Amino acid sequence: MNTRSEHDLLGDLDVPEDAWYGIQTLRAATNFAITGVPISHFPELIQALAQVKQASALTNRDFGLLSQEKTDAIVSACEDIASGLYHDQFIVDVIQGGAGTSTNMNANEVIANVALAKLGHGRGEYRYLHPNDDVNRSQSTNDAYPTAACLGIQFAADNFVPALASLKAALEDKGREFAHILKMGRTQLQDAVPMTLGQEFDAFAVNLGEDIDRIREACALLCEVNLGGTAIGTGINTPDGYSAKVVARLAEVSGKPLVPACNLVEATSDMGAFVFFSGILKRLAIKLSKMSNDLRLLSSGPRTGLGEIQLPPMQPGSSIMPGKVNPVIPEAMNQTAYQVIAADLAVTLAAEAGQLQLNAMEPMIIYNLLNSLKMLKEACQMLEHRCIRGIIANEQACAAHVENSIGIITALVPHIGYSNASRIAHTALMTGSTVKALIIDENLMSESELNFLLSPQSMLAPQKAVS
Repeated sequence: MNTRSEHDLLGDLDVPEDAWYGIQTLRAATNFAITGVPISHFPELIQALAQVKQASALTNRDFGLLSQEKTDAIVSACEDIASGLYHDQFIVDVIQGGAGTSTNMNANEVIANVALAKLGHGRGEYRYLHPNDDVNRSQSTNDAYPTAACLGIQFAADNFVPALASLKAALEDKGREFAHILKMGRTQLQDAVPMTLGQEFDAFAVNLGEDIDRIREACALLCEVNLGGTAIGTGINTPDGYSAKVVARLAEVSGKPLVPACNLVEATSDMGAFVFFSGILKRLAIKLSKMSNDLRLLSSGPRTGLGEIQLPPMQPGSSIMPGKVNPVIPEAMNQTAYQVIAADLAVTLAAEAGQLQLNAMEPMIIYNLLNSLKMLKEACQMLEHRCIRGIIANEQACAAHVENSIGIITALVPHIGYSNASRIAHTALMTGSTVKALIIDENLMSESELNFLLSPQSMLAPQKAVS
């Protein structure tokens, strides 16, 4: 393998000749072989890093700190990377020491080498354009990296929200399809009162739709960034007014309404926005898991369980039991949710571990948030297309459960009294008779009255008062 020699604080090292990264990236890749997941696994983060460097180069030029020639080369390199080129050169593991320095230097080196090529120079010829002196000018890892994280997480959320919205729409479609199907509602796994299967699916849709708004609110918090604060938020090595101008430029480049944090020292050490965002993802994961549990219960059986719906069969369910088909798609969603919930704890612990003016655990925070968004996106698409869209209602089972249920007695309490209703319910339970038959036998109500009170229009919504 052909190599080139590069030098840093620790000495010389041979870098592959065809690599667009440099010596510090190579050292980090060797040091942090932890997850096997490189930062290139999250293209939104690479795009964000490139845009931070692009905005910084343009702002440095405006302050007279970078020549037009170097600026043009850096900006062109950043645009290439943001568009998807050179992502395979971002090889550093997502989990790393140094508060993200390795990720920042990976970006600086790739951008520098691509820019050098545009200027007609070879890779590693940093005397013409330097990763630190030029690409990283007026920056520190401690402001560039978290700013890129805030931006990258928003990009990832932009990719995720449509998948969640589409899942919500699929549930709404099922709500309309099943609107006429009467079934028993249940509390504490016991018969409660009747409802429609459509109402059950409508509730799923509303439940998920709420969190689309919460994710957007969480993204708004990530629009306040500390770029320009450099090492600890004091803005050392930047010209006066740099922070406001570089953030405005980054907002223009990224299309996101970014603003400088009101206190850059506070913003450099605080992980509150990341914790809040993680909490929203945990909340959503809990909802998705609960819904998946319900789908598994409603489809249980198929003959000895509830069996009120049939999930689309995806694969044979057993290596020993012929004909068995398992609810594998909701099960996979459950497991995704558990991982997201666990990731929230990791984010919480990492945020708490900050010390004084910096949090060195930011790489874990960023990894878990981006990974949770990626997993949730894929899982929501899976659940929609491989489960929800293909669900079939078992109308006969739904009707039979209502007919045989004791829970319908609740609709009759205002008419026969609680004591009578309680006695009838107990007798039905002990004898196996239906509530309807016992009430008619005891002449508590006429059959026509019962039919009206136990009709869907009477049981499924509050009744208008009779004046």
